Amino acid sequence: MKYLAPEVWRLKELPKPLINVYLAGDVLIDAGRRWDKRRIFSELEGREISMLALTHVHPDHQGCAKAVCETRGVPLACHADDVDAMEGRRPVAATSNPGAKAFARMWEGPPHKVDRVLQEGDEVAGFRVIHAPGHAPGEVIFFRDSDRVAICGDVIRNITYVSLRTKLAEPPDELTPDPAENRRSIRKLADLEPSLILPGHGPAVTDIGAFERFVSSLPG
Repeated sequence: MKYLAPEVWRLKELPKPLINVYLAGDVLIDAGRRWDKRRIFSELEGREISMLALTHVHPDHQGCAKAVCETRGVPLACHADDVDAMEGRRPVAATSNPGAKAFARMWEGPPHKVDRVLQEGDEVAGFRVIHAPGHAPGEVIFFRDSDRVAICGDVIRNITYVSLRTKLAEPPDELTPDPAENRRSIRKLADLEPSLILPGHGPAVTDIGAFERFVSSLPG
């Protein structure tokens, strides 16, 4: 695991941190793709976890949720607006785009009951839950007020998916039901004045000035 901030680690992925899974205290944040099971369980060996909390329910974030929760005997948490997707009552695929459907076929994990339904203002592992929809109806930011660390799911990304080069960007439009709403969520993230941003894809964002310039460049 890579240490990122007090009580916050990112699980290892080679060659680059493309699909991020975090550990905040004893809470696992996100569950990768279905085929990330070996990586996740290897990294968690010898560690106790108390819960799995999802930033949002897409195939690359909920893939091992059922396996983790059943094997470790821990509850699953996600925002209220993504419960139907996690429990199998609506599609997990980000959009109806053919690429999104293909990713779902490759990566999606089976449905699993949500034990804790998250709402704006709830607390998870010392982080405040902030609803940040656009990329997914139930997307959330986990924000720790004490040191301003933000685990932001796919509100932004910090990697290019083809070259794996580090670069701040919005999530792809074809995988985002409401790009305009997601930009509002990006601005909500900026309004928090984070000191460290931990995205769902790519390395940690430590240059907050570059993030602020990125936000200023957004349309709308």
